[in-house]
Amino acid sequence: MTIFRLKILLLVFFIALALPSSILVYQAYGQLKWEAFHQHQLLARELSLRIDTGFQEIIEREETRPFTDYEFLNVTGNEQSAFLQRSPLSQYPLDSGIPGLLGHFQVDATGGLQTPLVPRSKASDYGIDVDELAQREDQENRLRGILSQNSLATELTETVAVVEEEADQQGLSLFDSLSSRSGVSSEVAKAEKSVGRVADLKLDDRYDVATQLKESKKNQKRKISRLETTLLPESVAVEQAAVSADVSSLLSKQQTTRIRTFESEVDPLEFSLLDSGHFVLFRRVWQDGERYVQGLLFDQNEFIDSLIRDAFQQSTLVSVSDLALTYQGNVVRLFGASYAKTYSSAPVVGSELLYQTRLVAPFSDLELIFSLANLPIGAGGQIILWSAFVLGLVLIGGMLMLYRLGAGQINLSRQQQDFVSAVSHELKTPLTSIRMYGEMLREGWADEARKKCYYDYIFNESERLSRLINNVLQLARLSRREQKANLETISIGVLLTDLSPRIESQLVQAGFEVSINCDEATKPQTLKVDSDWFTQIMINLVDNAIKFSANAEQKQVDINCRLQQGRIVFSVRDYGSGIDKDQIKKIFNLFYRSENELTRETVGTGIGLSLVQQLVSAMHGEVDVVNCEPGAEFRIGFVRE
Repeated sequence: MTIFRLKILLLVFFIALALPSSILVYQAYGQLKWEAFHQHQLLARELSLRIDTGFQEIIEREETRPFTDYEFLNVTGNEQSAFLQRSPLSQYPLDSGIPGLLGHFQVDATGGLQTPLVPRSKASDYGIDVDELAQREDQENRLRGILSQNSLATELTETVAVVEEEADQQGLSLFDSLSSRSGVSSEVAKAEKSVGRVADLKLDDRYDVATQLKESKKNQKRKISRLETTLLPESVAVEQAAVSADVSSLLSKQQTTRIRTFESEVDPLEFSLLDSGHFVLFRRVWQDGERYVQGLLFDQNEFIDSLIRDAFQQSTLVSVSDLALTYQGNVVRLFGASYAKTYSSAPVVGSELLYQTRLVAPFSDLELIFSLANLPIGAGGQIILWSAFVLGLVLIGGMLMLYRLGAGQINLSRQQQDFVSAVSHELKTPLTSIRMYGEMLREGWADEARKKCYYDYIFNESERLSRLINNVLQLARLSRREQKANLETISIGVLLTDLSPRIESQLVQAGFEVSINCDEATKPQTLKVDSDWFTQIMINLVDNAIKFSANAEQKQVDINCRLQQGRIVFSVRDYGSGIDKDQIKKIFNLFYRSENELTRETVGTGIGLSLVQQLVSAMHGEVDVVNCEPGAEFRIGFVRE
C-alpha cells in the first residue's frame, strides 16, 4: 500500500465516522434548542396573557360604563324615585386606575365637546372653588388642544351644523373621522414618529411562529352594540333649576327637574393612535335619534410603561429576548434584552422570532413581538457541545495517529525491502569475488606476485562481511533487548590505543590518511563504557566516512578527542560533500539511505548509523552531526567519571 492510498482510505473512514456523528450532534443540539425555544415561547405567551388581562380590565370597565357617566351629574333610581348625584368621572384629580389617563370627553350631536370635570351650571353649587374650577377647565382645554393638534378641531366644529341626514350622505361622522385617522390618513405621520417598520427588524421565523401564533387573536370576534336604558334630566330644566337653587333644593324639587327615560344604543369601544402620539379610546352612542361620541385620552408612554414594560422587566424573558410593541406595522416601542432598557433607536436586526400576538380587541392593532437576543440551552447543550468537541478531537487525533502509524509501517516496509536489496548486494559482490579469487588460487592460476594481492583482497572482503554480519546481529539483539552494555571504567588513552590499529588498517586499505589527536590532559580521563561497543561505534563512523568521501579531493579522516563542558567528546570528520540539511535528522533512522537503491553509488545497508545511535544511547551518551567546510563531523559525547 502506498501513502496516497493510505490517505484516501483514512479520509473515507474519517468521513464515514464524522458525518453521522455530526448529524447526531446537530439533531441532539437542535432538539435541545427547540425545547428551550418552546419553554421561552410559553413564557412569552403567559406574559402576553398577563398583559392582556390588564387591557381586558380597562376594556370591561369602560365598556360597561353607562352613557350618563360622561355627564357631570347622574340620575339614579327610577322615574318615580330619582335623585341627582355627581358622576364618578367628575372626581379631580383623576383617579380611574388607567395609567396615563388625561381625561374623558364627550362630543354631543351638535358637535360640542365637554368633559365630566366641568359642570354646565354654577360650580360653586357643587362645592367646587375657583382654583379647582380653573384646574378642571385647564384639563378640559388640554383635551380640546390635543384633539385640535390632531386636526380634529375643524371636524368637531363642522359637525355642529351637520344634521343626521347630512352626516349619512357625507359618510363621515366624528366617530368615523377618529376611526379613519388610525388608518391611511395618518399612516405617514405615525411612521415618522415610530421607531421603524416591523419588516426592518428582519426577524428569522425558522420555527414558523408567525403562521402558528400570529392568528391567535386576529380573528377574535368584536362585541356587538348593546342597548342601554338611562334616566336623564331634561337639559333646560336642569340648567334653570341649578341657577335658581343649590344642590339640596335641586335634589328635593322633582317638579323643577323632569326625569326622562331614554334607550341608548352603545357601540363597542374603538382604539386609535393619534398623530401626536396619544392613545384614544372611544365609542359611538345613539340616543333618541342623535349620535354622540364618548371616549378617553391617555398618554402613550405612561400607559405602555405601566401595562407592558413593567410586566416585561419583571419576567425572566428580560434576559434573553427583545420585545417590540407595534401599531399597524409600525414599531412604537422597543424593550431590549438583558438591561431591560427601552431603546429609541433601531434595534439589532436579524433576531430569531420567539412569539408574536395581537392584544385583546379593541387594542388588536397593537401587536407584541418577542425576538430572541440569546437562547440559553442549559447544561444539556453544554454537555453536547463539549462531547462534540472531545469527539472531534479524538476522531481527528485518532486519524492522525493511524496515518502516522500506517505511514511509518509503509516506510518501514519499504526500508526493509531496501535493506534486503542492500544486504543482497553487499553479500553477493564480495562473496563472488572471494569465490573467484579462491578458485584461482586453488587451481594455481596465479603467480607468486599476485597471490599476496589475492590473499589481501579476500581478507579485506571477509573483514567487511564480518562487520556487516556483526552489525545485523548486534541490531537484532538490541531490538530484542537481549544484550546490555558491559560498562567498565577505562581511560581515554587506553581506548584510543586499542582503537588505533583497527582504524588505521581500515583507512589505509581504503587509501585514506588518518589523523588521531587527543590532548595530553584528556588521555588520563576515564569513562564508563563498553570497550567493544565503543570500538564498533568508531569503526562504523569511519566506514561511513570512507563511503561518503570516496570521491573527495582530500582523502583524509580526522579523529579527535577533547574535554568540553565536563564531557568527553569524540569526533570523526571526513572531507566529502557533507549532508543535506533536510537529511540530517533522518540519517539515524533505521534502514534510511539518502540514495535510491537502484541508482546509488555508495555501498551500505542503512543500519550502521542507526546502530551507532542505539549503542551510544545504551551507554548513556549522545551522538550528533554537523556540516563542516568541507565534509561532515560526527560527535559522540560521554560524561566523564
